[in-house]
Amino acid sequence: MVAASSTLIGAVYPERDARREGKLERFVTAVRYFTGGVRIGEKRLDRIVAATGRAAIDLPELSAEELLARATHLRARLKREGFNDLGLAASAFALVREAAGRTIGMRHFDVQLIGGWAMLNGMLAEMETGEGKTLTATLTAATAALAGRAVHVVTVNDYLAERDAQWMRPVYEALGISVGCVKQGMDPDSRRHAYGCDITYCSNKEVAFDYLRDRRVLGGKPRAIAMKMDTLGGAGVAPRLLLRGLQFVIVDEADSVLVDEARTPLILSTEARHGLEEAVYADALDLARQLGAGDYGIRDKGIEITAQGLERLEVLGEARNGIWRGPRRREQLVRQALSALHLFQRDKHYLVREGKVVIIDENTGRVMPDRSWEHGLHQLVEIKEGCEATGRRETLARISYQRFFRRYLYLAGMTGTAREVASELWAVYRLRVATIPTNKPGCRVRQADYVYGRSDLKWQAAVARIAELHAAGCPVLVGTRSVAASETLAGHLEAAQLPFRLLNARQDRDEAEIVARAGESGCITVATNMAGRGTDIKLGAGVIDRGGLHVIATELNDSARIDRQLFGRCARQGDPGSCQAILAIEEDLIGSFFPLAATHLRHLGRLPLWLGRLVFRVAQWRAERSYSRARRDLLDLDDYLGDMLAFSGRGE
Repeated sequence: MVAASSTLIGAVYPERDARREGKLERFVTAVRYFTGGVRIGEKRLDRIVAATGRAAIDLPELSAEELLARATHLRARLKREGFNDLGLAASAFALVREAAGRTIGMRHFDVQLIGGWAMLNGMLAEMETGEGKTLTATLTAATAALAGRAVHVVTVNDYLAERDAQWMRPVYEALGISVGCVKQGMDPDSRRHAYGCDITYCSNKEVAFDYLRDRRVLGGKPRAIAMKMDTLGGAGVAPRLLLRGLQFVIVDEADSVLVDEARTPLILSTEARHGLEEAVYADALDLARQLGAGDYGIRDKGIEITAQGLERLEVLGEARNGIWRGPRRREQLVRQALSALHLFQRDKHYLVREGKVVIIDENTGRVMPDRSWEHGLHQLVEIKEGCEATGRRETLARISYQRFFRRYLYLAGMTGTAREVASELWAVYRLRVATIPTNKPGCRVRQADYVYGRSDLKWQAAVARIAELHAAGCPVLVGTRSVAASETLAGHLEAAQLPFRLLNARQDRDEAEIVARAGESGCITVATNMAGRGTDIKLGAGVIDRGGLHVIATELNDSARIDRQLFGRCARQGDPGSCQAILAIEEDLIGSFFPLAATHLRHLGRLPLWLGRLVFRVAQWRAERSYSRARRDLLDLDDYLGDMLAFSGRGE
């Protein structure tokens, strides 16, 4: 932070103590995880159930006005004494549960009380898909808001933020709690008003970039701000900030936000005044296309130019003028051009919409129209696709998700899949994972997987299995990793004359409707990774008798945790359901992280189940290690830049 304005900034944006761990500490953390020291079961948390029951004895007899008066009285006590006391928290939970039952007809289950109490104690509640995390969050959010904290409920997209805010608004308003929602396209005054409410629903992207905008306001004129406050006796008017600080946050789908998206830094940028001409990017692509197979290699999803390739580039650069004669700039541009040509694929990493390149989030399958790649990569992809190149972006401010969420005074979260990354969540965010039991026993059946060498055999088997289930009236949800894969399967289904609904980044606006209808009898839904995280799937009439929803994964993700999310779409809330994987060795996962297996096994027919599972487990283990290392390196770089800028007087 800027030294001259440390008092002002610290008052608005205090930072939690989340010191990075060394190698020895990370080892101790891993040991604690495997011995149960980081993950917590429900036995230490279920005290809240009995306490809430005692606090709720007379609530059903109160009128709406009396319930509001009880909440107002409790607000004063919570502001004085805090929300860590079990009795006070139980009183707040009882009020929220009573308000929910009266206003939206939903009464919290006991396991949801446990989840809310876990989050109120700064934990990450791991609740199975379909267990009602949206309703559970109202317990924690309302209690913290009554205690005077500015609460942010962070979701993965604007649709879920707006839906949850509107859905839960009657519960909060019955207790005198104001609710706001921030989404893309809002003007600064509307954002400021939404953040001024007791509870604000927003996406992780919106709140993080609003924080960067506020940080620029605070960091841009620190001495002038300090001088103005001194002149007015410390009562000066601070700049008009958007947020009220980072006080209390509940992160929904926390594994996606805190882990999956943490590999990419958040960069607030503007169009550069002086950028490279479009012809320079075209020349870089031309040089990249002239390099042969021995001039470069692909390793860990990155481009490495060999010594032979550097010599060839030097020869090619001699025939050109300007920057092509400089080795460092020439190598950087050509490496980016090779990445644009060989690492970034259309309909997998990006779409072309109305003559513009739109990035697809690999973790969710959703489009990100307001994002761009840096260091000229976005312009190179645009020229590769024949689009008009946009201006190069200049960085104004940057931060990683790890560093951003550690700045909240109170951090909590919820998700359906966290146990695989529990040690990392503790090491980076000091978040313990609390495993919450299900309200009803699970009935999910994992059927036998099919693993083939070639992709064409996989698609044939998938279509045959889908046709079999469709004929029996069983709804089927088929998961793919990319737009291209979903459309390939769609073509096979059309050829087999099977009716289906397609959900990928091209139909992102219809996501909720398509996923919600995936449980109807005989319905076939083909979806990318966006498949309904946060959207409930209701089973149609007669579907329970047919075994419930059947989920098929046609590709595995880089993390088994994301596969669990897809399989979690079935057998929700005690309903029956089944799942299986139909895979091929020719998938990108094997080619990128277990190339030896891809070379020797891709020509086979159907593999033994034990061998297929072993190959994919090894590939996923390598992928998870690679991405974990990337997240750690990004955080190390972010901490280093923060320390260096602070030392120079320009940090924040």
